[in-house]
Amino acid sequence: MNIAILSNGNGNYSTKRLKEEAILRGHTVKIIKYRDCYASIEKNNPAVSYKGEDLTNFDAIIPRIASNMTRYGTAIVRQLEMQGVYTPSSSIAITRSRDKLRSLQLLAKAGVGIPKTIVSRNSADIDDLIDKAGGTPVIIKLARGTHGNGVVLAETKKAAKSVLQALYITNEDGTNVLLQEFVKESAGTDIRAFVVGGRVIASMQRKSLDDDFRSNLHKGGEGTIIKLTEEETKMAIKAAKAMGLNVAGVDMMRSERGPLILEVNASPGFGIEKVTGRNVAAPIIEYVERNAKRGSKKDKVGA
Repeated sequence: MNIAILSNGNGNYSTKRLKEEAILRGHTVKIIKYRDCYASIEKNNPAVSYKGEDLTNFDAIIPRIASNMTRYGTAIVRQLEMQGVYTPSSSIAITRSRDKLRSLQLLAKAGVGIPKTIVSRNSADIDDLIDKAGGTPVIIKLARGTHGNGVVLAETKKAAKSVLQALYITNEDGTNVLLQEFVKESAGTDIRAFVVGGRVIASMQRKSLDDDFRSNLHKGGEGTIIKLTEEETKMAIKAAKAMGLNVAGVDMMRSERGPLILEVNASPGFGIEKVTGRNVAAPIIEYVERNAKRGSKKDKVGA
């Protein structure tokens, strides 16, 4: 097959691994810097160009869209979808997973366990908002963000009010602010399950190395291999399905009431390979092989 990897470039570890595995399996691979693509929009001719050439004759694309390029990156994915090119991660699924509020609503609707979350644009009822989230400490986060960015832990009601007031004043782009319960038994620790085609193919526990309540590897967290419980495995698969993602990194934490899903990542990093020794690139290529000829399935999430 002719496969295009939409990425920030050759230096990305995940991109390198996907290219290696695809070539090992006999495929032709081209890495496309999607931020340098441009789309020609006209009747019955959805073209995408890159470095002066139209992107044609690809059997499949594998999107690796950065969070800060979601809007433009998914527009390029959508344009290629309109050409009939197969993608394991649809543009609409990537977009919905990047909106924390939208994704939490869909997870809740699907019966997936999540931390109690409150969203509001009304700064007049801050006391009630904090109480509804379970009191302090409380986690305050922007509805769009990744790698632990835009997330604050407020230890007291006074601190929470200050953070919220500052966000309401400075947050001019309309991004929602979420208040989320603090689950003390999982502070600084979470679990990443890597899901491909409805199967968990690798899992690791991430733990902060200092007093930071965030455990992201990008924030200096340490990863160790972990075996998921049957309930955690089912929850991870259910969460990926709720987002309509065939390739996903599902982040969860263990609580006294069972596993709670924190986030479903549409472009999960491959650092989990180094932690677990499991090959996650090969199953993605194999999934593309099995499904490219059938074409992209209709998105069934509907939101």
